[in-house]
Amino acid sequence: MINMEGGCCVRERGRTIAIVAEWWSIEVLHGAVSAFRWQEQHDSALIEAALTNGVRDGAWHADRWGVVFEVLFDTEEQWEAFRSLPGVRAALDAVPDPVNGLLIYRGRGGGAGVREPRGPVPAPGSAAASLPGPGDEPYLDLTAAPGPVRAATRTA
Repeated sequence: MINMEGGCCVRERGRTIAIVAEWWSIEVLHGAVSAFRWQEQHDSALIEAALTNGVRDGAWHADRWGVVFEVLFDTEEQWEAFRSLPGVRAALDAVPDPVNGLLIYRGRGGGAGVREPRGPVPAPGSAAASLPGPGDEPYLDLTAAPGPVRAATRTA
């Protein structure tokens, strides 16, 4: 903000934005063995590694599809240092489904949602054609039909 004092401009001290800590999530899905068993085997090592690398907060969550380990680090460099530790890498290499069962991303896990709202999604190609509504279906009034018709029989 600028103030006018005595014909000259004086700039007021501006506000600064502090770096905000970021949540990171490690989701482990069930595979050949239960993700719960994987958590039992590796939770102590992951918690110790997080604590020794400056984690501000952390939590485990279990759901029907697997487990989530959420950690809050002040900087991305702390997160990268945590991720590159041999104990953490060994735990992540040992997930029950190594192909499709490990998700690592910024943000809270599970159904926490995204930090920014999603933009509009384009409609699929089949959505361009309109489907017939209930008023477009043919209507047949059976109450106005004559009674049953009898077949004629031939006499010899």
